[in-house]
Amino acid sequence: MDYDTKVFPHTGGYGRYNRVVVVFSWFPSFAVLLNLFSDVFYTLIPDSFHCRADPQLLPPAVLLGNLSTQDYVSLVFPWDNGTGTGRSRCELYKYPPNASELPRHVRRERVACTRGWEYSQVAGLHSNFVTEWNLVCSDYWKIPLQHICFMTGWILGYILLGTLCDWLGRRRAFLLSVSLSSLLGAAVCLSSSAEVFLLLRLSQGAALAGVFVSSYIIRLELCDPSHRLMVAMVGGFFGVLAELLLPGFAALCRDWPVLQAVVTVPLLLLLSYWCCASLFPESPRWLLATDQIPQVKRSLQEFSTRNGVCLQDEHCPGETLMSEINSAYGEDRRPRFYSVLELRQTRVIWKNCLILSFTLFIGTGIQYCFTRNLRIFSTNFYFSYFVRVATGALGCVFICLSVNHFGRRGMLLLSAIVTGLASLLLLALTQYLHGGLVLVLSVVGLLFSQALAMLSVFFASEVMPTVVRGGCLGLVLAAGCVGMAAASLMELQNNGGYFLHHVVFASFAILSVLCVMLLPESKRKHLPDSLKEGESQRLPPFFLSRPDRDSLPLLRTRPASSEYDPDNYSRLVSATRKMLTKDRLPYKSGEAAQAPLLSGPERHALTQAASERG
Repeated sequence: MDYDTKVFPHTGGYGRYNRVVVVFSWFPSFAVLLNLFSDVFYTLIPDSFHCRADPQLLPPAVLLGNLSTQDYVSLVFPWDNGTGTGRSRCELYKYPPNASELPRHVRRERVACTRGWEYSQVAGLHSNFVTEWNLVCSDYWKIPLQHICFMTGWILGYILLGTLCDWLGRRRAFLLSVSLSSLLGAAVCLSSSAEVFLLLRLSQGAALAGVFVSSYIIRLELCDPSHRLMVAMVGGFFGVLAELLLPGFAALCRDWPVLQAVVTVPLLLLLSYWCCASLFPESPRWLLATDQIPQVKRSLQEFSTRNGVCLQDEHCPGETLMSEINSAYGEDRRPRFYSVLELRQTRVIWKNCLILSFTLFIGTGIQYCFTRNLRIFSTNFYFSYFVRVATGALGCVFICLSVNHFGRRGMLLLSAIVTGLASLLLLALTQYLHGGLVLVLSVVGLLFSQALAMLSVFFASEVMPTVVRGGCLGLVLAAGCVGMAAASLMELQNNGGYFLHHVVFASFAILSVLCVMLLPESKRKHLPDSLKEGESQRLPPFFLSRPDRDSLPLLRTRPASSEYDPDNYSRLVSATRKMLTKDRLPYKSGEAAQAPLLSGPERHALTQAASERG
């Protein structure tokens, strides 16, 4: 049975109960993205730091002498050999123990910090992952490694828990993910070392990925085609709200364990969905697609009752629907579950999944190129942070206003083109452009790259079949996490490969323009449920053909008439019959050459009928 035409309208359509469930599916987006973006504050390096002075390395003349601050700094901290523009952050001077006078010309050694570091205040926090375990200088590599591990957890979670959404169902996968993420979030607060922190954040990232996938899918499967876009974008606004409120939470909490506890509270509140099943029910679309007939009957009956369908009609549509399901499936139908491994037998679904994974990878990975340019105009952390938040909100608004009118594929193509052009212009002309133009190009590129990422996720959820939607969407989102981790790889090498990073992603953005043209259009179309429906999606033309254009060049000069005219055909038959009859009549000698086979009107009718037929 076709769910959208035969099942969904009889349960009340996008009724009151569906709207309530959709609203409660937005809160997980807020909780998940609050935990995701908190990683920015945990790994933020202070603006300034230096070694804590060690009295054992200094002679008594320095410790007891009445020195100015400038003289003291020059005797304690050496110059940075790397830049030569300031004092070293990672070394101290070590003097001979027998130095008795002011050691300006005494031979001294450069040694690493022995008593830790002194830090300036981190943005919004007094302490974070960096200052807690002194991850600077020789241990700096652990900071991008932490983000890479966090993204690795998200990749694994998207793939594994996305597949569980297709095996266990949306509700079970959601409850399992919420339980694990809440437990691991509380455990992160008690981390005793950097290694334990990395391991726990990796595990929590995997659990958070399952929460996001399951809640994203359920809200789309409960909507009709006209509401899907707005429902998805409102969830995006909840993520923007989480990113907007996070600096305030960090300023109030001050210490990173307190902030971690605060961002874990929304996850704990989501456990209430376990007790109240009506807030996050199982998707009836998935139950029907996997042939779970007894379960789908109970689910559809609940939806129709809560939507008030049986209370409004004399004959309950829900009961009629149950009888139709019994006749279509029977009671002995066995459930069948699918996984992403089924994509090996598909062609269209695998192509769509691969293209959208590629576009999401570009949309997330190229954002690092634009945000890095923002640091040229201001080194303040909050400047680049809130520019990113503002462009994310504008990206949601842009998608809401344009995608339903111009189509998913057209807007995805436009986002890829603008992102690629902005990246190429910054790559080639940054040295020659005015500073304001560089800022404008960076903001425009950041805006459309975020729109490209959000639209890729939404597009993927629409074109993937219900039976493998969780696994396929997990693969697409995992590719996006790979793009996010690419920025940390650059920081792991002290931004040594930034130019190559920018060149690669700018080239990929231009290449994605050709790939997007191979996608189908899902605007105002029903969600595919089976693999067969997913494979039947066809590539529509970007522009409608003109009605007066030749459909067969060199063979036809005007469109053929599709209407059948019996009068012309009968005239053709009668004229042909007369011609054959006259051929058989005996003509007299000398008259045969003079007698015409057809008269004038008959010849005209024959010519007209032949032209209309051919």
